[in-house]
Amino acid sequence: MLSSIPKILPQTLAVKLTVAGERSVRQGHPWVFSESIEKCNKEGRPGDIAIVFSHKTNKVMGIGLYDPQSPIRIKMLHWGSSVTLNEAFFTEKIARAFSLRNELLQTHTNAYRLLFGENDGFPSLIADVYGTVLVLKLYSAIWLPYLSLVIPSLLAISQCETAVLRLGRNVEKELKEFPLRDGKVLVGNLDNETLPFMEHGVHFSANVIKGHKTGYFLDHRHNRKRAGELAVGKTMLDVFAYAGGFSVHALARGAKEVTSVDISEQALELAHENGKLNHYTGIHTTLAGDAFEVLRELIQQKRTFEVVVIDPPSFAKSAKEITLAQKKYAQLAQLGAQLTARKGLLVLASCSSRITADVFFGINEEALRASGRKFRLVEKTFHDSDHPIGFPEGAYLKCGYYRLDP
Repeated sequence: MLSSIPKILPQTLAVKLTVAGERSVRQGHPWVFSESIEKCNKEGRPGDIAIVFSHKTNKVMGIGLYDPQSPIRIKMLHWGSSVTLNEAFFTEKIARAFSLRNELLQTHTNAYRLLFGENDGFPSLIADVYGTVLVLKLYSAIWLPYLSLVIPSLLAISQCETAVLRLGRNVEKELKEFPLRDGKVLVGNLDNETLPFMEHGVHFSANVIKGHKTGYFLDHRHNRKRAGELAVGKTMLDVFAYAGGFSVHALARGAKEVTSVDISEQALELAHENGKLNHYTGIHTTLAGDAFEVLRELIQQKRTFEVVVIDPPSFAKSAKEITLAQKKYAQLAQLGAQLTARKGLLVLASCSSRITADVFFGINEEALRASGRKFRLVEKTFHDSDHPIGFPEGAYLKCGYYRLDP
């Protein structure tokens, strides 16, 4: 069904950078903003090949894909002398990315991120694997001319039989003229849009057609396993539980009782279903509602839990939201401290890339000090191994484990 992908022949553009733009490319940054372009020889279309020239010497500095719909006008693919963007070029980059996942794939895990955008040299492109199904998520139309080159290599190296296309909201609008839509099966067949998968021996399911992102949040895999191990024989509160990632790991590993909180009743139903895919003897209860309100109600009820996990969605999707996001993280840390039992564990996470790790951990420590509870930072964790960081803006996930009344 790759025949449904439109045949688009990209132009080649000659782009001269400003001094600041040249400095950024020399440092290996994958983004060239519009204001860093001094001159372009013709009007570019999405996916056109941008050959980037030095401001001073007019020498080729690298090659990127042109994106007229984004302030990040060129997304770099290669640094140095000119190369040909053919199947061999992309296959080599995919093989390099896959090699970084080898260790993870020896851990009873069959769902992983094969391509992590810019961090693996594929800006604005995500490729996730769920068993034998490959899910591609496009965040830019720049990849349209190259999908027929990339997909066969991805399928071959991952040994997947099916490929599904997911589209970012803005991309879906751009591609209206093409026979592509969010959730389209490009290769193979999909009998059921909800797929089973395994994560460190724990069973889950993901809806790869309608689910968030590509169907699941794979980046927290290590933290889910770690929190589950720390919850054996204990009570856990999982806040912003979504499909029950932390909850299910805890139940499967022997937690006594788990309470999952999420604003979506549908997500909590999925959390229940994911739990049932595993054998467990603990009690699993769910609470639907705004997390801040539910936490305050639990405090009024004088409830406490031996392990409290708070993993909210991104609070700062734009620069103007940073201040409010910091306040929300502080509130959650304070509420979490009140719900954590004596000598209990409070796990606080953030996926807001605009809130740096240092700032996030500083917010947590200040809030915990203000709570009057003594605490000890047990460990800090970041991205799992299938989410490598290739540039500063690529880092977003951070998680702190705090032992209260140590």
